[in-house]
Amino acid sequence: MQTPFMQMALDEARAAAARGEVPVGAVIVGPDGTLLARAGNRIVELKDPTAHAELLAIREAARGLGSERLTGCDLYVTLEPCPMCAQAMAFARIRRLYYGAADPKGGGVDHGPRIFAQPTCHHAPEIYGGIAEAEASRLLKDFFAARR
Repeated sequence: MQTPFMQMALDEARAAAARGEVPVGAVIVGPDGTLLARAGNRIVELKDPTAHAELLAIREAARGLGSERLTGCDLYVTLEPCPMCAQAMAFARIRRLYYGAADPKGGGVDHGPRIFAQPTCHHAPEIYGGIAEAEASRLLKDFFAARR
């Protein structure tokens, strides 16, 4: 299934790959369906291990809304979020998470520590995985194959 917002996230992932970053893109949509933020990984560019697409998008959306809470907002991302990003989503109170490719090694939602399933998790979004999964996976595989 493809949505316009996941397509925007895929565009951000392609742009990240063109910059030499791992191709992950994220988009945040407000409760009324308006685009609040879009970002791709910028870890290498910013020399910042926390510059994941999701965190950059959360920061931009929070600034735009003037609030640390993104209640009612949805996040689209091309790869299953890592534990750090999943925890940030819980703190931001993201309503729904839509992600593309699963990440059995580094994921924190449906793999690894499963952040939202922990009893200490403050908030868990609705989770929808496998959105545009084939395209998201192909971007990652092609990126890493070119690096080998």
